[in-house]
Amino acid sequence: MTELRHRGTTENDQYQQSEDKGSENEGKAEGVSESETKPDTGLPEVPVPADDTPEVLNKALSGLSSRWKNWWVRGILTLAMISFFFIIIYLGPMVLMLIVLCVQIKCFQEIIHIGYSVYHSYHLPWFRTLSWYFLLCVNYFFYGETVTDYFFNLVQREEPLRILSKYHRLISFALYLTGFCMFVLSLVKKHYRLQFYMFGWTHVTLLIVVTQSHLIIHNLFEGMIWFIVPISCVICNDIMAYMFGFFFGRTPLIKLSPKKTWEGFIGGFFSTVVFGILLSYVMAGYSFFVCPVEFNSDHNSFEVDCVPSDLFQLQDYALPATLESLTGWPTVRLYPFQIHSISLSAFASLMGPFGGFFASGFKRAFKIKDFANTIPGHGGIMDRFDCQYLMATFVNVYIASFIRGPNPAKVVQQLLALRLDQQLNIFNSLKSHLIEGGLLEDVA
Repeated sequence: MTELRHRGTTENDQYQQSEDKGSENEGKAEGVSESETKPDTGLPEVPVPADDTPEVLNKALSGLSSRWKNWWVRGILTLAMISFFFIIIYLGPMVLMLIVLCVQIKCFQEIIHIGYSVYHSYHLPWFRTLSWYFLLCVNYFFYGETVTDYFFNLVQREEPLRILSKYHRLISFALYLTGFCMFVLSLVKKHYRLQFYMFGWTHVTLLIVVTQSHLIIHNLFEGMIWFIVPISCVICNDIMAYMFGFFFGRTPLIKLSPKKTWEGFIGGFFSTVVFGILLSYVMAGYSFFVCPVEFNSDHNSFEVDCVPSDLFQLQDYALPATLESLTGWPTVRLYPFQIHSISLSAFASLMGPFGGFFASGFKRAFKIKDFANTIPGHGGIMDRFDCQYLMATFVNVYIASFIRGPNPAKVVQQLLALRLDQQLNIFNSLKSHLIEGGLLEDVA
């Protein structure tokens, strides 16, 4: 047995050395430095997806150079995706939530497929099934938490939902533990390393994709404006950076993405900030966009209807002396949300692209051009949403840090779910606190 292990190790070492030498010779032949050509692990290349540009577009653009052909294909598909985005916004927040779930599943499939291709793990026992099982478990946990947090009155009214909510985390842990035990039982001696590679790959993918999409849904339930403005700013920055880079780009920005230029980066920044301010002004005046999603017990439906908060009420702001001398306006009338939109659009322009750079580094590590070929000229769904996930985390943190306060309606709902003696204790404690603060008189 020891001899077999030694022989196997020797063969693996020889294979690794041959791979390293091959890569080294290839790098020398191309005149590239050794540090740039030395592979991390000697992993095989993932097959590049074939061009799936519609035949109609290929014929219509056949006379153009590849540069301009790509420009037109990207432009036409971008307009199509923006039109689809408008349609799902019109259908309301619940449809948007389902779209986010569909995008999440597709992104998960694209990243997991790369792992299968890289590690040749198609024949690993149970692993494809376990990957999707873990996705189901994590989604059950996050969506259950979201429903309990935002629609507490609906959960308390329905007996099955109340039971599921009470034991939600226990059920979630039991589901995950089942998958964990299935993974351990599926371990095969000759595939240990590959199986643990893919186990880690699956969990990192869940962390990046599922967690971030859960935050997107949280932002959506705070009001569709917190969903639409950040996503639109990322889209605007992507388009304007591409346009400025295409027509004026001369100075490379980062080696991970050779086509990115400083001209595109700077032009995209200013364009996105202006776009964010204008879009926020248009949307802040409609309760459909600014009101949080709530469940109406009387109508048994989810509604978006409220009295807009001060954040979405026009207010007068005094301009600095410099701007006043330039414009002649002593004050300007804005929605407070427009000021917050500057932070959102600035992050989308300055930090959002780093999500794209991260994805570019990931793709270069495995020698692939795109995550998939789902969208002609754009790549896979993950290629379009690499910046969106980073943006979603920022928006969620921003809301928690600067916007969201205690929700009185939720507090009352939770109090009513307590026993009567507990409610009485809280009432007496609150009464004493208000008397000490001088808001109530002690009539005793």
